[in-house]
Amino acid sequence: MSFVKTFVSGNQGAFNASSLTPMQKLTLRFVVVGMVFYAMAAIEGMLMRIYAVEPISLIPPDQYFGILTAHPLVGIFGSTYLLSLGAFLFLVPFMMDKPLWSYRMASFTFWAITIGTLVFWVDGFLTHYAPLYTLYWPLPADTSQFEPWSGVIFVAGIAIIMIGTLAWVWNIFATILHTPKGEDYQPKWPLFRSAIGLTGFRNLFRGHNQDDELVPLGVAAVARGAVDAALNSFIILSAGILIIIFLAAAALGHTLETTIVDALLYKNTFWWGLDLIADGLVLIWVAGAWYILATLITGRRLFMANVARAALLVELVVSWTVWSHHLLSDQSQPAILKVVSGEMVTALELITQGLAFFITLATLWLARPLKMTNELKFLLGGLTGFGLGVASGILQADIGLNRILHNTQWIIGPHVHVAILVGLTMTLYAVVYKLFPILTNGAPWWSSRLVNIHFWFHLLGGIGMGAFMGMAGMSGMLRRTIYYEGEFQLFMVLAAICGAMLMIALGAFLLNIVMTVGLKGAIGIFLPAKGDPKDLLPPAPAE
Repeated sequence: MSFVKTFVSGNQGAFNASSLTPMQKLTLRFVVVGMVFYAMAAIEGMLMRIYAVEPISLIPPDQYFGILTAHPLVGIFGSTYLLSLGAFLFLVPFMMDKPLWSYRMASFTFWAITIGTLVFWVDGFLTHYAPLYTLYWPLPADTSQFEPWSGVIFVAGIAIIMIGTLAWVWNIFATILHTPKGEDYQPKWPLFRSAIGLTGFRNLFRGHNQDDELVPLGVAAVARGAVDAALNSFIILSAGILIIIFLAAAALGHTLETTIVDALLYKNTFWWGLDLIADGLVLIWVAGAWYILATLITGRRLFMANVARAALLVELVVSWTVWSHHLLSDQSQPAILKVVSGEMVTALELITQGLAFFITLATLWLARPLKMTNELKFLLGGLTGFGLGVASGILQADIGLNRILHNTQWIIGPHVHVAILVGLTMTLYAVVYKLFPILTNGAPWWSSRLVNIHFWFHLLGGIGMGAFMGMAGMSGMLRRTIYYEGEFQLFMVLAAICGAMLMIALGAFLLNIVMTVGLKGAIGIFLPAKGDPKDLLPPAPAE
């Protein structure tokens, strides 16, 4: 009976949604819906893990490839974007001690990403539109495989997300650069230089400059990632418009020549834009999240802060020039791009991310003794995931090894899933565990045991699944391929067991959230909030 009471009212009735500010509620909406989409992506992933062990007769091949297309997009845009963008909408004004520029625009971003994700997911589920996330030309507009209207709806969903992302970028920079009413005017150019990192880079050679402190280091990382987010959105929108033109023409009975578009130019442009997520946003925002967490956990200035600022600017530039490592095995790709962009520049990511790794650990080390809090535990898990995932990615950025590993389970296992599931996701979990008491006005977690289950099952399950997928890849198992004879069954069974561990971890986390806030509290998060939308936190109680 006490379990039912806690499920309805929350842990000891400590959480009261009606007392939250609009910004607290909005941030929690980003988190809750982001976790719902993560659960959807996890279920899809588990279905594919089972399918890899033995194809399921209830799921025909076209449905399988539809799932394969939607799975990474739901995980990236529906889950990671909502969790990251929502957290940053709260943390940027929180760390700069100024209100968010536009609450309405933040709400628009939430609904745009939520609705856009549902649009492309439902479309893929019902129509089996499955050009895979690479969208290699002319596959997305190939009407011999897909109905034109299904592709139009799918691309429209992605476009809605990109528009919401652009609104978020505008909101972030407007928050950083604007001066709140009643305060002394802050010139925009010094703020912009500090946010982008120009002053931080200069300080390496000319000494400390006060202007660099105008924007906290964590906020600067968010701003630099926002630059990549904007560029990525424009590229994806442009590719989407191109695809819709061809699909719409086919729907109207006109067949346009796909040779109008140069396939190699399209692939390079598309991968340049897509890689701004894979190598730009992920590495820059993750480094920024590490810096924010390290300073919040330790309460001290980041170790080698100037170097960290300069490294983020270098990472921003590097993120614009590494896309060719996705085309190392493409025979038509120019050799100069393979060597310079695909190998040499890509290797710099090991240095920039290694610096972020070292600076974060050094900050934690210098603050000893530290209590092993939930956020610290998951931060260390995230560091471990990127230590493994980035290193495996650098191995792939070798023309010789890429010939062996390309298009195998190695790519998607040790690199993508370990980096995303363990590195990125555990970092985001650390942010959630740190922000949760702030967003809920101090509501205690229902069960610390569930937190430990969440941590260990996610860490070991994520690393284990990536490792067994990698072993299958090294044995010759291709990705995006259905195997009916059980050629790699042992590796896939072990990977499926590790996938089940990830599902247990997710279940423990979701149960802990529901039991902490209660059903009433969860519903209250989505009810209209009272108060000034510019207030991050409720006023402190009078003494």
